Amino acid sequence: MDNNDKKRRRLPFDAGGEEFRRAGHALVDQIADFLDSVAQRPVTPADSPRRVRDLLGRGSLPQTGRPIGELLEEIAPKLFEHSLHNGHPRFMGYITSSGNPGGALGDLLAAAVNPNMARWDIAPLACEIEAQTVRWLAELIGYPTDCGGLMVSGGNMANFLAFIAARTDRANWDIRKEGLYGQPRRLSVYVSADAHTWVDKAADVTGLGSTAVRWVATDRQQRMRPGDLETLVRADRRAGLLPFLVVGTAGTTGTGAIDPLIDLAAIATREKLWFHVDGAYGAPAAALPDAPEDLQALHLADSVALDPHKWLYSPLEAACCLVRNDQALPDAFSFHPSFYQVARREEEGQPGLNYYNYGLQNSRGFRALKVWLGLQQLGRDGIVQTITDDIELTKQLQRVVGAHPELEPRTRSLSIATFRYRPAKLRATDERAQEYLNELNEKLLVELQRGGDAFISNAVVNGEYLLRACIVNFRTDLADVEALPGTVAAIGQRLDMELRPADLR
Repeated sequence: MDNNDKKRRRLPFDAGGEEFRRAGHALVDQIADFLDSVAQRPVTPADSPRRVRDLLGRGSLPQTGRPIGELLEEIAPKLFEHSLHNGHPRFMGYITSSGNPGGALGDLLAAAVNPNMARWDIAPLACEIEAQTVRWLAELIGYPTDCGGLMVSGGNMANFLAFIAARTDRANWDIRKEGLYGQPRRLSVYVSADAHTWVDKAADVTGLGSTAVRWVATDRQQRMRPGDLETLVRADRRAGLLPFLVVGTAGTTGTGAIDPLIDLAAIATREKLWFHVDGAYGAPAAALPDAPEDLQALHLADSVALDPHKWLYSPLEAACCLVRNDQALPDAFSFHPSFYQVARREEEGQPGLNYYNYGLQNSRGFRALKVWLGLQQLGRDGIVQTITDDIELTKQLQRVVGAHPELEPRTRSLSIATFRYRPAKLRATDERAQEYLNELNEKLLVELQRGGDAFISNAVVNGEYLLRACIVNFRTDLADVEALPGTVAAIGQRLDMELRPADLR
């Protein structure tokens, strides 16, 4: 052994290209077989936590290492057998799409190169891909393409960034320097009563407190009431508060409702509020030629959140915050530490973006690559067609539910449909019967989710506990939709025989 060999570090991580090739090829073969078989598997094994922990083992950290190929060969089948498969064609539960396999390969490539997306000079091509991805997402939903934006982990984080940018922009003092103590007036934010709870979290972590959130009443279609919004804003001003933000929702989590965004934008303009749209789920549907008028109004917003891992079929995690003013995020987040000072160079055109100025993270992974690949793999036409198919399948679900004698359709918006099981011979309509139906449908859902044949979730609308199917799944087809009512009714009939009280028989 020569002196150079003695000086070289050798670690299991750096075993060489040949071992990586063998392990990688074997893993890709396993994943390909899994993808081919996912439709024949249960949607979920409904394992107990104890069973999963026993399967994984409860031993201490290993003292010595093992080859990566051996480890992957061991863990991959366990993941395939003991996971809920949101890529299964009969997964219609949450707004988590079936991740496209190309995106998985994109994540592999991104992790292999491992760029740190904090700063342009340490990730030049990756930063340009993220910038292009942000522009393409804006273009897809009809938002100005000269906007600013950042790829983040999910809807909470995308909405948080917009919340903080709004707070910085609309506070009439230097809130970054003086904090909330710089002004005795309390800030207030306005959001639909049916919106996602990220607003509570944002108010909490930014120091406003949950009492700063005004939950505006909704109509029978679960849409914010513009008149109630105006009344609340004006009352708060008279009470000495400082309204700064109104949040519209483009596709609520429960029913897919779209707030009257055009009216909300007009109110925000009159009242000098920042107008943000939580489009984490529904924003991509703005690309459809027949999209609702309010959904086509995203360009009116000061900021928009959208999640490619919801309705653009990207693997987790992938979300984006778009802001009309491309300086709004740097105004809210930029700092200039000495360890990020780099030598200035003469550049042609615009300088590269240093993303550490745009959000909460410094070190960031290259999550834009899988989104960039997916947008190109489908193209606009493919995206429009796939989203259209999901919506059409939801309409078909509502049709077959309505044709079933023991199922009652309730709401449908975008690709979410709600309904409930009602026994054919239950004629009572009083409060006692409604309580029983809520209990029955809740227990039915638990049984259905554990069974593994299909996976849906729930919504509570106007006091009714409803079954909820959300289709953001390119593997779901008409046969899967048509099979769901029979599966639901069979469970409902069995439970009804066991549970119905004597006074309702």
